Amino acid sequence: MAESIIQGKSFQFALNVIALYKRLIAQKEFVLSKQLLRSGTSIGANVEEATAAQSRRDFLSKMSIASKEARETKYWLRLIQESDLVTVNLNSEITQIDEIIRILTAIVKTTKTTS
Repeated sequence: MAESIIQGKSFQFALNVIALYKRLIAQKEFVLSKQLLRSGTSIGANVEEATAAQSRRDFLSKMSIASKEARETKYWLRLIQESDLVTVNLNSEITQIDEIIRILTAIVKTTKTTS
């Protein structure tokens, strides 16, 4: 089966988060970087789990969790960028996560209305 758009975007985003994590660690930012790594890589993991869901309810649950993780990730990105703890521009990552949030929100809404 071909990879869906959200699978591809969430996987690529996770790779970007890992690269960002390495940059943050190099600047000695350990706490926020771990929070970002956890939530940012969890999005794609939940999307992947949703593709193997045993029911529509299970699918909706996993996609809803992915959506929540995406929103948490956006929070960490904004906090890191605006806190001035490190010097890093996260506009690209914030744009990416906004797109992922829009896609996940649409998937969750569509799934709820067709249930």
